[in-house]
Amino acid sequence: MDFAAFFDKYGALLAQGTVDTALMVLASTLGAYVIGVILGTLLTVLAPGGLRPNRVAYAVIGWIVNMARSLPFIILLLFLIPVTRAVVGTTLGVPAAVFPLIVSAAPFVARMVESSEAEVDRGLVEAASSMGASTWEIITKVYLREGLPSLLRGLPIVIITILGYTAMAGTVGAGGLGDIAIRYGYQRYQDDVMVATVIILIVMVQVIQTVCNLLVKLCDKRIRS
Repeated sequence: MDFAAFFDKYGALLAQGTVDTALMVLASTLGAYVIGVILGTLLTVLAPGGLRPNRVAYAVIGWIVNMARSLPFIILLLFLIPVTRAVVGTTLGVPAAVFPLIVSAAPFVARMVESSEAEVDRGLVEAASSMGASTWEIITKVYLREGLPSLLRGLPIVIITILGYTAMAGTVGAGGLGDIAIRYGYQRYQDDVMVATVIILIVMVQVIQTVCNLLVKLCDKRIRS
């Protein structure tokens, strides 16, 4: 089958799969960062030596994060099927995939946020505290602002990891390129479709990495200025 014939037959399918995958990745990344930044910052603030140290709360949140991180995504995906059905109303399609993707990625983001905030100069935190800054002001104007370059460097890791998870989600009918690769490339032995999905995923990864690298450079220039 030549390229024109292949495109006529599978072009619309691959285009829709690419859009579905992009939607899953973007929605899941946004949700994972909203939850992950909150959890990671709580770990920073509640840690021994933090702004509001609380060993019990720190241990509980840390245990929850570690427990969620210890589960392989495919197992978590299957385990959450009843919860996904209750929350989303279905276990098929893009909306059903976003929920378990967020649950899986948020703990990873939380630890990354905690690590990024730990790199912030302790002297800046102490200086802000001595000038009467509130806990919220220290979090937003010191921890998150100064840790932003490190957070942005970890962004492509998170996005590409979620992109890989979307392929696994395709095994349970989540849609996207993973679903196409499984249904056409694997189950129907259509190698050309499998190769096409792999090429599209490689291109998506390269675009993600390039855009995130540019964001890091822009962020560093803004901070230096």
